[in-house]
Amino acid sequence: MREGDGDDHPLTGDDVETGDTVRARADESSLKLRLLLQTNRLVVTAGLAGVVFAAFAGAGAVLTASFRTVAANTSVLDYLFSSMLGALITGVTLVVTINQLVLSQETGPLGDQHQRMSNAMDVRKYVADLIGGTPPADPSSFLAALVRQSRDRAEAFRDAVADATSEDLREETAVLTGDVIENAAVVDARLDGAQFGTFDVLSAALSFNYSWKVFHAERIDEEYDLTDDQRAVLDELRTALVMFAPAREHVKTLYFQWALVDLSRLIMYTAIPAIVVAGVGITFVGPDSFPGATLGVSNLLWAVSVGFTATVVPFLLLVSYILRIATVAKRTLAIGPLILRESER
Repeated sequence: MREGDGDDHPLTGDDVETGDTVRARADESSLKLRLLLQTNRLVVTAGLAGVVFAAFAGAGAVLTASFRTVAANTSVLDYLFSSMLGALITGVTLVVTINQLVLSQETGPLGDQHQRMSNAMDVRKYVADLIGGTPPADPSSFLAALVRQSRDRAEAFRDAVADATSEDLREETAVLTGDVIENAAVVDARLDGAQFGTFDVLSAALSFNYSWKVFHAERIDEEYDLTDDQRAVLDELRTALVMFAPAREHVKTLYFQWALVDLSRLIMYTAIPAIVVAGVGITFVGPDSFPGATLGVSNLLWAVSVGFTATVVPFLLLVSYILRIATVAKRTLAIGPLILRESER
């Protein structure tokens, strides 16, 4: 260890190890993270719709002795469906705005498009030099190539310090390289065959905790007197880890755009039947509609609950998609070795 660095003892494995997966780095329940990130958005939307339906029907059954009487004595049905009709039209306008924002990233003058292409090719050339071959075009394979390069360079650094006289250096190196190799193997397996457009690619990329590994490599470089050869190999490892950061951010940005386009399309698909349901509710549904009762609950209440749920489906789609996007954005705010969450410190 270098003298005068201010640390009285070397870092231990417990000092520098942290979880690699999103779940291991978070202080939240696995069920919550599974719902926010892993679960299909349509399934989440269906679940939210079920909750809305049950809550609406349950409230109507408990809070009113006769929903049909309430509907006859008030204009609640007209007010309910007319309000939802206005909200749906406003929501469709919002969707058009979202689409414009997403598409604005893809349009521009020729010079801007040329600059984008030049930047993309510059990065591919840099990655080609890094991995020693042509970078894959598929996003999952592209990220996997960088992960494997980090693994290979971690193995090279471990071999480079195998004969070091400092036992602390060997122990620190074993912790760092073991972490990189193990994490890379898991992420590489998850990226294998993952198709862009699904959350699988980004989910696997989030599980490669490059920022902590970069920090650990920097600490080893600072704390120990490495030979020139050892430092060169460590720099190569750090370069591979650092290059993963912009690659992941680029894939994340592309996924966000992809997801927002999917969201816009799904909202448009569900908005049309929702508007029809709202219009039918205003025009044709009244206190005398749907006579009788089922399970002790007025059929009118069942029908209105279904209609209300149908009109909020576009909003529930928006909620389910934004929850995932916001969760990912919050967990990837910093690029580089910055630790924002208390659970990771």
